Amino acid sequence: MTIQRRDFSKGLAAAAALASAPAIAAVPRRAHALYTATGSVMAWRSLNTVSGVSGEVGSITLPSPIQYAWPHPDGRFLYVATSDAPGGSVGGGSIHRLVALKIGHGGALSPHGEPAVLSQRPVHMSVDPSGHYALCAYNAPANLSVHTIRPDGRLGEMVAQGEKLDLGIYAHQIRMMPGGKSVLLVTRGNNASVTKPEDPGALKIFDFDHGHLHNAQSIAVGGRGGLGYGPRHVDFHPYLPIAYVAIERQNQLHTHRILGAHLAPEPELILSTTDQPPQNANGAATLVGAIHVHPHGHALYVSNRASATVEVDGRKVFAGGDNSIAVFALHPRTGLPKLVQRIDPRGFHVRSFAISPDGRMLAAASMVDMPLREGGVTPAGLSLFRIQPDGTLAFLRKIDTPVGKEAQLWTAILPVPA
Repeated sequence: MTIQRRDFSKGLAAAAALASAPAIAAVPRRAHALYTATGSVMAWRSLNTVSGVSGEVGSITLPSPIQYAWPHPDGRFLYVATSDAPGGSVGGGSIHRLVALKIGHGGALSPHGEPAVLSQRPVHMSVDPSGHYALCAYNAPANLSVHTIRPDGRLGEMVAQGEKLDLGIYAHQIRMMPGGKSVLLVTRGNNASVTKPEDPGALKIFDFDHGHLHNAQSIAVGGRGGLGYGPRHVDFHPYLPIAYVAIERQNQLHTHRILGAHLAPEPELILSTTDQPPQNANGAATLVGAIHVHPHGHALYVSNRASATVEVDGRKVFAGGDNSIAVFALHPRTGLPKLVQRIDPRGFHVRSFAISPDGRMLAAASMVDMPLREGGVTPAGLSLFRIQPDGTLAFLRKIDTPVGKEAQLWTAILPVPA
């Protein structure tokens, strides 16, 4: 089959792990909106997080293609990083912006103040839990910036950094650590090519003081200075001091203990996210993508993604690899993960997926339209899954969103303001 349709459990051991998951209390229902970014267009539609039924689509066009977005903790604003630089490029592009949007009736978005002008492509951004700062990560060359957020939600000034920061190679995510006293920059590095050697990856941690950053810790797992180590994204347990790191270039999940404002330098546990090699016989890569912990802390989700093509009879078609959402049960006391399911998103290259704040639904955004070896094209789309009480996923429906030459880079499910 050209699409690997896996939805399996690991038998009695996995069942035992899931049986130990905490009971999930009933969550009051709220109206939600499903957001997705394709090119420069941010679209939204109402979403019932129980049935998966969605409403009519609205949209707003931003200054340049959308790279990532993050809501304000009060739920009234959305901050969006945009750039016209080609993905993965070193330099390039001329329109790089950080945009504040107001979330209104039904989830509709409207501009909120003037965008901040950025100097290069922002690959990721986030907002600290206090809602006072927006953080941006830039991939090539690796960089970061900190921007103030005014009390009315508009963007303020960029905070000048007085210290030369250790920024690593190919930054891909920036997050405030739990407790708000440090910032984690995930730097992926790069695989070797025919023209240059491998670039090492690392986790860079900075102490945080009112927007100012100070070098604190550099973690390169494996004892080779970051070679053979390619972290992409991190997420945190909601109540245990644990960080989970998705390792893109090695298709792994690493579990680190949080020690105060920093991390244990070596992972307590390393697991594979897929049974596929990072590169198959056709040269096609399977790569780890996004990672999210369920808001109740009993499950964790990682996307495996593949979208390389090979020419067959004059057509470029899918070259193989694993497209799946890997589901890990998290032990209620230790927080250690155990792989219990991989499920097919019915699309290709899930760069972004989202869990609804009420914990009931997962939406996976496949990034590209994909020609198939047997004929036809599978369009990009939004695949909706019901999250079962044990954290495993049950497919509900797919909303096809053909993208043509664009790419569907980001999605979120957010509660609609009352």
